[in-house]
Amino acid sequence: MAGRKGDRRWMQRHLNDPYVQQAQRDGYRSRAAYKLIELDQRDRFLRPGQCIVDLGAAPGSWSQVAAKRNGPRGAIVAIDLLEMEPIAGVDVIQGDFRKVEDLARLSERIGENGVDLVLSDMAPNVSGMTAVDQPRMMYLVELTIDFAVQYAKPGSNLVVKAFQGEGFDVVLKEFRQRYQQVKIRKPDASRAASREVYLVAKGRQVR
Repeated sequence: MAGRKGDRRWMQRHLNDPYVQQAQRDGYRSRAAYKLIELDQRDRFLRPGQCIVDLGAAPGSWSQVAAKRNGPRGAIVAIDLLEMEPIAGVDVIQGDFRKVEDLARLSERIGENGVDLVLSDMAPNVSGMTAVDQPRMMYLVELTIDFAVQYAKPGSNLVVKAFQGEGFDVVLKEFRQRYQQVKIRKPDASRAASREVYLVAKGRQVR
């Protein structure tokens, strides 16, 4: 019974969440849209005409925000293990960018000009055990950095979710070695109890 009560309490908080209600009014697929909107308002990384890759994009709210800012001259490729409903102005791939065949599909959609902006709001399926969840999250961040190094242009930007905890300082150091400017952000739409923060990295350097 305790589990059911906990589920009901979570659902009630979710339904009463002002960002959830705003997302429903604005037509966004999740409250996460407002995290990206606030990050961009502060750090100005979304511009018209960019080539953008959204890793772990489902259900697609970050791609929705990016598509509104990107305009008809840009290109957005979104990839996720889960099936996503189509989004105007977004090329959606159902797949795993860690797999060679899916990465090849993603690379083909990107083309030869390279990526201007990599977005990642990915997180592992959270178990509630920090000793398990933290290394899984840091692994996803490392995968995102590796992708950006391989496919993004010099001078490009990267926005990625991370969890504060063990391994975070190591990742932050790597970001600062690879990018000219790195900011740690906690958007208002990010729940206070969550350990999530966002690393906004601008100006990828070629080493």
